[in-house]
Amino acid sequence: MRQPEEFAKEGKEHMVCKLDKAIYGFEENIADQCIYLKTCGSRFIFLVLQVGDILLAINDHNLLKDTKELLSNNFEIKDLGEVVFVLGIEIQRGRAQGLLSMSQKTYIERILKRFDMSMCFGQKVPLAKGDLKKEHYPKSKEEEEKMRNKRYASLVGSIMYAQVCTRPDPALCISKMGIFQSNPGMQHWIAGKKILRYVQRTKAYMLIYRCTENLELVGYVGANFGKAEDDYISTSGFLFKMAGAAVAWKTAKQSGVSSSTIFSKYIAFYKATSHAVWLRNFIKDIKVVDSISRPIRIYNDNTAAVFHCMNNKISSIL
Repeated sequence: MRQPEEFAKEGKEHMVCKLDKAIYGFEENIADQCIYLKTCGSRFIFLVLQVGDILLAINDHNLLKDTKELLSNNFEIKDLGEVVFVLGIEIQRGRAQGLLSMSQKTYIERILKRFDMSMCFGQKVPLAKGDLKKEHYPKSKEEEEKMRNKRYASLVGSIMYAQVCTRPDPALCISKMGIFQSNPGMQHWIAGKKILRYVQRTKAYMLIYRCTENLELVGYVGANFGKAEDDYISTSGFLFKMAGAAVAWKTAKQSGVSSSTIFSKYIAFYKATSHAVWLRNFIKDIKVVDSISRPIRIYNDNTAAVFHCMNNKISSIL
């Protein structure tokens, strides 16, 4: 811990401060300051902080025992054993098959109960074309008054948490729902109930990670071109996979109107590449995934955009 500015005494500028109750021996991840790593030869342990909760991931049980002892000697802690639920996420293991899965079925069931949809019928798709439009804003004082009693923002936020943690599939719908939070109409509310019907049918969906000798990060990116009927702004999306399942994803409207398909794809590619750089730094600092030193493959479905990314030149295919 460095000395504060103007605190150092002359001749002692090289000295550092001792931080009481720090967890000495752990290195902070440069990309995510809530993750710490400690290594002892080939043994390693990760310490993941989330407010008042701590998760430990290890490859050696003796190191785990020593770390718990270190923590209990310096902090007041309660050991809850092997994690099953954390932050609404259920973790299941299939050690014989080398599997680890994450789901939010219990959390989704609580959402459905909160909005009186526990017994609703499932729906195959979250939304259909035309379900969310600006023309669906309230058109009368009566409708505005009726919408005041609808928990639209709460519905969006509740599903958004599941989408951020384990459910990339409704990301586009939640992104579009969020646009209308300032003044939702009855049709927007009905669209939200449709998404609840979709998560009712898919509440048992989970991310399943498989043990593999070739850990490789792979990305997929795409964009539509001006498909939004209200403002003609394209939507970008990317997803990165590792160990057989998604580890990062995002869907969002672009900041402005693109002049062509290639540029809407190019913007999406830029956003995905920026996130890939962050993931590379994060995984590199974990120090247990050697494959991250290789180039990250990112797939795009537009030949012209790929050409432009590689050459940054104009050609006849643009």
